[in-house]
Amino acid sequence: MSAAERSSGTTPPASSGRRGRAKRGVSIGDVARLAGVSSQTVSRVSTGHPRVIPSTRDRVLAAMKELGYRPNSAARALRMGEFRTLGVVLFTLSSTGNSRTVEAIADHAAAEGYAITLIPVARPTQDDVLGAFTRLEELAVDGVIVIMEVHLLDTATVTLPPGVQLVVVDSDAGDHYAVVDSDQYDGARQAVRHLLDLGHRTVWHVAGPAGSFSAERRAHAWRTTLEEAGRRVPRIEQGDWSAASGYQAGLRLAERPGCTAVFVGNDQMALGVLRAFHEHGRTVPDDISVVGFDDIPDAGYFIPPLTTVRQDFAEVGRRCVQRLLQQIRHAGNGTDPGLVPTHLVIRHSTAPPRRAR
Repeated sequence: MSAAERSSGTTPPASSGRRGRAKRGVSIGDVARLAGVSSQTVSRVSTGHPRVIPSTRDRVLAAMKELGYRPNSAARALRMGEFRTLGVVLFTLSSTGNSRTVEAIADHAAAEGYAITLIPVARPTQDDVLGAFTRLEELAVDGVIVIMEVHLLDTATVTLPPGVQLVVVDSDAGDHYAVVDSDQYDGARQAVRHLLDLGHRTVWHVAGPAGSFSAERRAHAWRTTLEEAGRRVPRIEQGDWSAASGYQAGLRLAERPGCTAVFVGNDQMALGVLRAFHEHGRTVPDDISVVGFDDIPDAGYFIPPLTTVRQDFAEVGRRCVQRLLQQIRHAGNGTDPGLVPTHLVIRHSTAPPRRAR
């Protein structure tokens, strides 16, 4: 302000440009007018909604940058009744299935304009699971996906908070909650049936850890398929999903001359089994056929390339997000089973037994 202005008591008028707008705060309407679009389109761009034409999105983002507009997520949540965030509760990220499922959930949530908040549970107990839900309430999420791959230590049946929109992955939650999972049983059945059809008299099994729902389903299918075929059911070998545990199980199986076929509960354990057989001079597949489960990206590069059961983790993640959003948007319970098909990928680790050749 000049000296003359101070002495006369006058004040220069506020600028009609961006500085004047900044004093009252830039609104979504300001962005819409500058970009030449509706306020709804600006809202879609700010939430990452996928159904916006790229050229329109670029124009809106440029207007936001020019005006210095920052979306107010808290205000939007109060106004629209949603936080655009999904919670994910799980016990571990170390397993192949969990890490790839979480990755798929994050990808599909982002495509729908949602973020995810990940809450790990220290111990598989009812109290720790409920504690995770309490934390998610404080963080404000619209719904929850629970990846519960093992039995709880302190109760036979998990109880989740009422009134929460949620989907459960890899569990025996029954008809109480919406459940999405790969068809573990049919995948294992395909693996065992493949080995029997090649001419093997029976199939040994290296199972995942006790308490794992996936390990239980695969072992149950292995046993049932052998029994239905009238074949002997060998003693099960227990692993923990690691290559090291598969190696130890493979050392024991290599000592059994009647063992010509093995169904292994996952590909990592199958890697250990293959090494153990190699060290004992048992050639795969000439002496022993091996089938894994998961079809990890490296399975085709094992020596020999591994026959395995493929799980579609991307589809599991997509269905989790879609079913949860259906609940959020339409208040449906969605408790029907959501099984994603699995299928056998045949490579070079399986062949007819020597006597059949």
